[in-house]
Amino acid sequence: MRSPHQLDVREDILQATWPISMFRSRAGCRVQPSSVSRFAVRDLTVAATVICSIMLSACGADSTTDPAASASTASTATPTMGSTSVTGAPAPTTSPAAPQVPSASPPGAPTAADRSQTVEKLLVFVVENHSLDQMQSQMPYTRGLAEQYGYANNFVALTHPSLPNYLAIAGGSTFGVHDDGPPSAHSASGSSVFGAAIDAGKTARLYAEAMTTACQRESHGTYAVKHNPWAYFVDETAQCQRDDVPLDRLANDVNSGSLPTVGMVIPDMCNDAHDCPLSRADDWMKRYVGIVLTGPDWRSGRLAVVITADEDDWRHGNKILTVVVHPSLHHAVVTDRLDHYSLSQAYATLAGIQPLGRARSAAPLLSAFGLATP
Repeated sequence: MRSPHQLDVREDILQATWPISMFRSRAGCRVQPSSVSRFAVRDLTVAATVICSIMLSACGADSTTDPAASASTASTATPTMGSTSVTGAPAPTTSPAAPQVPSASPPGAPTAADRSQTVEKLLVFVVENHSLDQMQSQMPYTRGLAEQYGYANNFVALTHPSLPNYLAIAGGSTFGVHDDGPPSAHSASGSSVFGAAIDAGKTARLYAEAMTTACQRESHGTYAVKHNPWAYFVDETAQCQRDDVPLDRLANDVNSGSLPTVGMVIPDMCNDAHDCPLSRADDWMKRYVGIVLTGPDWRSGRLAVVITADEDDWRHGNKILTVVVHPSLHHAVVTDRLDHYSLSQAYATLAGIQPLGRARSAAPLLSAFGLATP
């Protein structure tokens, strides 16, 4: 009586000239060579593979491949670089999984289905006294955002020094200011874009690092009032004291999804690169802009973030880097001439108010980047 793991391979099953010994499986399946005829086939390798599979199945052997058989089939089944098919390989019964492509977006960036295409809020971060070329070459994180999302390569500041540029963003005018004096020397009458937004039923907030009290009108330590334009608008003192706040308020507003319609973030005199290297400012941006990009306002598409400078270093035609970060943007480069009045106009558009002063005739910032507004 034969063993359950012995099988006679007769002439009608095995029609090939091949060393019968190679068809012996690990499970003890044994071939009887006496009844095997001599018949040539074109592809001995394929025949060997098929016959061995039949015999292993009949013998009840396990699915472990015999080393000799593996070596025999591997030589014909290994594709070369650039190969699109493998000769003699069986067609796959299921489609291979699609390769995973790394995303260039921040972790957890929203998909198109998750976000709004209409910008409702604008948050502006301001760096000090550096040109387009300087910021591009010395701020790798900020430049990375510019390359990934968008930037303007023909954005110019209006004048020197700092204060009149900030006033132009906030009020659509430089108010005849030519220096960096405090509010006691330069009080601006009328509305700022911050106060006008609140009067229109929207929200506004300025976050100033190193400021010790709300709407602080005197410089102290690394806080410079010349970089806090809302503090100069004397007709809006009550609003300023409520919503011109220290920087530590920012994280809570980000996490709760309550960033303002009109928002500005002012680093201190070191972190804005006024007194420290641009690399320090870039690290600071990575921290705080990075926080904003994880919040529900930006993830939903409601919020656009701008990183700009107040002015250059007086040596590059006042051309500055202005980055626009929104989930819908993908390496947008705007060549139109834009300036700080364009930024003031963008604030007014989102607040639903008439642009202030010279911002009325400014080239539009948001539409230049193809961003929809209410």
